Amino acid sequence: MATRPLSDEEIANIRAHLHELQIEHRDLDQVITHLIENPPPDELLVRRIKKRKLLLKDRIIQLEQMLVPDIPA
Repeated sequence: MATRPLSDEEIANIRAHLHELQIEHRDLDQVITHLIENPPPDELLVRRIKKRKLLLKDRIIQLEQMLVPDIPA
Protein backbone atom coordinates (compact mmCIF):
# COMPACT_ATOMS: atom_id res chain seq x y z
CA MET A 1 0.00 0.00 0.00
CA ALA A 2 1.59 3.21 -1.16
CA THR A 3 1.12 6.40 0.80
CA ARG A 4 1.83 9.88 -0.38
CA PRO A 5 4.99 11.59 0.85
CA LEU A 6 4.58 14.04 3.67
CA SER A 7 4.66 17.74 2.83
CA ASP A 8 7.30 19.99 4.37
CA GLU A 9 4.62 21.51 6.60
CA GLU A 10 3.46 18.08 7.80
CA ILE A 11 7.05 17.08 8.56
CA ALA A 12 7.60 20.31 10.49
CA ASN A 13 4.39 19.74 12.48
CA ILE A 14 5.36 16.16 13.28
CA ARG A 15 8.84 17.24 14.38
CA ALA A 16 7.40 20.00 16.60
CA HIS A 17 4.96 17.56 18.19
CA LEU A 18 7.72 14.98 18.57
CA HIS A 19 9.91 17.54 20.34
CA GLU A 20 7.09 18.43 22.75
CA LEU A 21 6.51 14.75 23.57
CA GLN A 22 10.23 14.16 24.12
CA ILE A 23 10.35 17.08 26.56
CA GLU A 24 7.30 15.79 28.43
CA HIS A 25 8.83 12.29 28.52
CA ARG A 26 12.07 13.66 29.99
CA ASP A 27 10.15 15.78 32.51
CA LEU A 28 8.15 12.76 33.67
CA ASP A 29 11.37 10.85 34.16
CA GLN A 30 12.61 13.63 36.43
CA VAL A 31 9.34 13.67 38.39
CA ILE A 32 9.51 9.89 38.89
CA THR A 33 13.10 10.15 40.12
CA HIS A 34 12.16 12.97 42.51
CA LEU A 35 9.18 11.06 43.90
CA ILE A 36 11.22 7.92 44.47
CA GLU A 37 14.16 9.73 46.05
CA ASN A 38 12.00 11.76 48.46
CA PRO A 39 10.11 9.24 50.57
CA PRO A 40 7.49 8.31 51.15
CA PRO A 41 6.69 8.02 47.46
CA ASP A 42 3.09 7.99 46.34
CA GLU A 43 3.14 4.58 44.64
CA LEU A 44 -0.12 5.16 42.77
CA LEU A 45 1.14 8.46 41.41
CA VAL A 46 4.46 6.89 40.38
CA ARG A 47 2.62 4.08 38.55
CA ARG A 48 0.36 6.59 36.76
CA ILE A 49 3.32 8.71 35.68
CA LYS A 50 5.22 5.65 34.47
CA LYS A 51 2.19 4.57 32.45
CA ARG A 52 1.92 8.03 30.89
CA LYS A 53 5.64 7.92 30.13
CA LEU A 54 5.24 4.58 28.33
CA LEU A 55 2.34 5.96 26.28
CA LEU A 56 4.47 8.95 25.33
CA LYS A 57 7.35 6.68 24.32
CA ASP A 58 5.01 4.69 22.05
CA ARG A 59 3.72 7.89 20.44
CA ILE A 60 7.29 9.20 20.00
CA ILE A 61 8.23 5.99 18.18
CA GLN A 62 5.16 6.29 15.93
CA LEU A 63 6.03 9.88 15.00
CA GLU A 64 9.68 9.03 14.39
CA GLN A 65 8.61 6.25 12.05
CA MET A 66 6.41 8.70 10.15
CA LEU A 67 9.50 10.81 9.45
CA VAL A 68 11.46 7.88 8.00
CA PRO A 69 10.75 7.58 4.26
CA ASP A 70 9.50 4.22 2.97
CA ILE A 71 12.23 2.33 1.14
CA PRO A 72 10.89 0.07 -1.62
CA ALA A 73 11.99 -3.55 -1.33
